[in-house]
Amino acid sequence: MRALHDLPAPAKLNLFLHITGRRPDGYHLLQSAFMLIDWCDTLHVELRAGGGISREDVDGGAALPADDLCTRAARALQQATGTRQGAHITLEKSIPAQAGMGGGSSDAATTLLALNRLWGLHLGRGALERIGLSLGADIPFFLRGRNAWVEGIGETITPLENVHALPRSRFVVVKPAAGLDTKSIFSSPSLERDSQRATISGFAAAHYRFGKNVLQPVAEQLCPEVSQAIQWLENRGLQARMTGSGSAVFAQMTHAIELFDLPTGWRAKVCDNLRLHPLAGWAADED
Repeated sequence: MRALHDLPAPAKLNLFLHITGRRPDGYHLLQSAFMLIDWCDTLHVELRAGGGISREDVDGGAALPADDLCTRAARALQQATGTRQGAHITLEKSIPAQAGMGGGSSDAATTLLALNRLWGLHLGRGALERIGLSLGADIPFFLRGRNAWVEGIGETITPLENVHALPRSRFVVVKPAAGLDTKSIFSSPSLERDSQRATISGFAAAHYRFGKNVLQPVAEQLCPEVSQAIQWLENRGLQARMTGSGSAVFAQMTHAIELFDLPTGWRAKVCDNLRLHPLAGWAADED
């Protein structure tokens, strides 16, 4: 096996996001429901001799950031296992950046799954999750590969299955041109940090209408385009809210709408939710 091609890295939406407190180290304690959608990046991973790790974008656009998560994930996997194998990672980017859709974390998770297979490491999902968590709080969710109730700083993951499973549905996702810096939102003194603890059963009684995103008011102050995107959907008769730390917003499709008349630089896509990550079977549950 010399290469793995056309590997999907799906985005997620936060159906709600509450903050229930803060740890002594400053990390916020969250409750959220993460839902996979079929807006995906695509990765191609080739074996490389000599242990080197390299990455490029298909479109050859802007220079890669120094802390590129795919590269960091590959190096963390090398360090954890001692393998001397290397890889070249090519990314076809589709998920918008600074959108609250987890694109970078999903890319890192797909990188870990792919290299675990390409390098013949045979690590279980738990080992991959520990590596992923050291890089970003959302990465374990994508490695689990199932819609989930997420708590803590993102490390406590409960699959939404059986009676709590998310109904199949379609969503409109709108990403305005402007992005948002997560740190700016979480450092805001006006951020609501005392949400009452919710329950999975309470959420399951109203999957797509439950709770709110407590980051949204701060995000709207910092980025007026978030408000404009919500209004764009509401003008078309859909109930919208922001996902994650924004700036993308979404609405469940209760009726068809046309995705035209978008302001310059905005993106919109109709997405289906996913029951499973396309690579959900690529790592065993046991270590």
